[in-house]
Amino acid sequence: MPGAAMALLAARLVRAGYAPQLFSYRGRSPLEANVERLAQFARARLAGRPAHFIGHSLGGLLILETLNRHPEIAARSALLLGSPVRGCLAGRRFGGHRAGRWMMGACGALWEEREARWRRPEPLGVVAGTLPLAFGRAFGRLPGENDGVVCVSETRVEGMTAHILVRQGHSLLGVSGQVGKLAERFLETGRFA
Repeated sequence: MPGAAMALLAARLVRAGYAPQLFSYRGRSPLEANVERLAQFARARLAGRPAHFIGHSLGGLLILETLNRHPEIAARSALLLGSPVRGCLAGRRFGGHRAGRWMMGACGALWEEREARWRRPEPLGVVAGTLPLAFGRAFGRLPGENDGVVCVSETRVEGMTAHILVRQGHSLLGVSGQVGKLAERFLETGRFA
């Protein structure tokens, strides 16, 4: 996933006085490889200074795993946008097809159901979408509230500080002005309200 996917949110945060650093990762690579790449990126760019971490979808899962596995990385907070931290039913369905397995590569196992826990003292915020308009619905109806790819229940992290629902589809969570305002508030206060 190119870091440019977060460029609109990054521009908004620049206007709010932040200095975003965009990270690109290989969505088809094993999670462990991406975790180590993000850890190296954070150590090199931050030089021990605490930072806020924001990730959309798989990027949020990557942030959760990296910060949990690397407590030496200084963080101010973490914010996950539509991240399938507990697995992803739409992803499992997509992976049931030949083209889906190829497109997901080594990350296909990430979509299996699992527990999600935040093991750090810094605030963790989670934004989940509730507008079910996205590609994930092409493989069948999703249960409960969802953003068209990720179910709200798949975004919940044990130990999270704040969780909020927004009327947005999955792909729009990273570019929504509403989510941008929520991100600014969370970075400032560690809360959405």
